[in-house]
Amino acid sequence: MKKLLWTTAALLLAIGLLLLGKNTLDQSRQSKVAGDRVLNFYNWGDYIDPQLLKDFEHETGYRVNYQTFDSNEAMFTKIKQGGTSYDLTVPSDYMVQKLKDEGLLAPLDKNKLTDLDQLNPRFLNQSFDPGNRYSLPYFWGTLGILYNKKQVDGRQLRTWSDLWSPRYRKQILLVDSARDILGLTLLSQGKSVNDQNAADLAAAKGRLTALMPNVKAIVADELKLYMAQGEANIGVTYSGEAKQAMEKNPDLAYLVPEGGANLWLDNLAIPKNAKHKEAAYALINFLNRPENAARNAEYIGYATPNLGAYKRLPQSVRNDQAFYPKASILDQLQVYQNFNQAWTERYNDAFLEFKMSR
Repeated sequence: MKKLLWTTAALLLAIGLLLLGKNTLDQSRQSKVAGDRVLNFYNWGDYIDPQLLKDFEHETGYRVNYQTFDSNEAMFTKIKQGGTSYDLTVPSDYMVQKLKDEGLLAPLDKNKLTDLDQLNPRFLNQSFDPGNRYSLPYFWGTLGILYNKKQVDGRQLRTWSDLWSPRYRKQILLVDSARDILGLTLLSQGKSVNDQNAADLAAAKGRLTALMPNVKAIVADELKLYMAQGEANIGVTYSGEAKQAMEKNPDLAYLVPEGGANLWLDNLAIPKNAKHKEAAYALINFLNRPENAARNAEYIGYATPNLGAYKRLPQSVRNDQAFYPKASILDQLQVYQNFNQAWTERYNDAFLEFKMSR
């Protein structure tokens, strides 16, 4: 009887081990399948309609792992370190060039992309990515001036140089960005935003220091909140940020200064070490459908490069020249080019010295 019990116990143990092994194998296979249906998306914060991601998951079966960054430089560092394998990211113009030069982007297979004819040619074939070999435009916008119409006469605020007027003492908020603030200062002196002349940089730093009496604060994302709350009368910021502030405060208006400004382009790009490239192509195509691009543009508030999406936007949005400037204004805008490490450090040092002059 004892021998029979031991035999039965051994048999049951063997069956249990077989079942456990099968269950483990099944779980492993399921995990692998789930892993193959994942998309690791690295984007700016609040830079996509979350419902679109849910719709994409429902339509394709992919699960989107969404992570965010707050600067191009932070994104670059994370991708270069390679600790996390991202499948899709959203670098700005000059950062596309930097990532490309570092060998960190995968060339795009145009045969896997759809609706390319929907992209406005004005925003294609830029100097940072000729032929769009590595990137496609996602959103675009401008650097400009947000102001309170009840406190500031917009007719007296038409160029960057007008910011230096004594009438604006302690009234201006500046976005905390060396590239943007030194860039607008160079423009106010008739130079290019991509100027790399040491004497011009020194002159721009001196002129920028002269602006400090008019500067109330140098801030980051909170600028739009402060402007909406009436904490300052003027803010130098991006068109999309201005749009969000204007939605909260109807007394605000936005303009692109005459004489030139920055045209920025944020782009969809696939890192070279992406493990789920097919998923990345699927999301790029999903976002580039005119109906989806229109929904995304209405949610974000930035300008879309998608012609079909633009036609679907409300007429009041399409006709707003602050956010969709006429061709004569667009022709004056300049796209940032990538600076090498040495010049970037000089630029940042000049801006830091300016901030410390308060």
